[in-house]
Amino acid sequence: MTEILTLLIPALLVLLTAYLLLDRLLKNEEKRRGFELFKSNYAVITPIRLRAYERLMLVLERTTPNNLILNTLKSGMTNIELQSQLLNSIRQEFAHNLSQQIYVSDELWNYISAAHESLLRLINMCASQCQPDEPASLLAQKIVEVYAASEETPTEVAILKLKEEVRKYFQP
Repeated sequence: MTEILTLLIPALLVLLTAYLLLDRLLKNEEKRRGFELFKSNYAVITPIRLRAYERLMLVLERTTPNNLILNTLKSGMTNIELQSQLLNSIRQEFAHNLSQQIYVSDELWNYISAAHESLLRLINMCASQCQPDEPASLLAQKIVEVYAASEETPTEVAILKLKEEVRKYFQP
């Protein structure tokens, strides 16, 4: 019996050592493959993510009241026509870039959504204070005045958050 134990104990130690070494080796190999996959995915996703940030910045800039009004206001428009055109433009910009949310953080997307919603509310609030058949320039002026009176607009906050997130991901 002692002869069997003298042979069995070293064999078990060798087996246990081999198992632990192979287990560690396989885990390290799995980590290395995961890292390689991450590196290759990161190289592919980075340009896509940057384009998403650029597009969202464009949406935020295009939907500021000053830019919207300059691009929408035409002579002879009434308040109701301008309101309708502005709301339509904002909704189209936002809908066109809705898919970009998968490339940004949930926090940033919430700020962008808040900017979108507040802009729609601003236009509707200003339009409710004007007569529908008056010249659109009155509504445009009211929107710009109310927007300019805000200390920190949701659009400005969203732009700042977007810049922060880009810096966080892409600065060394």
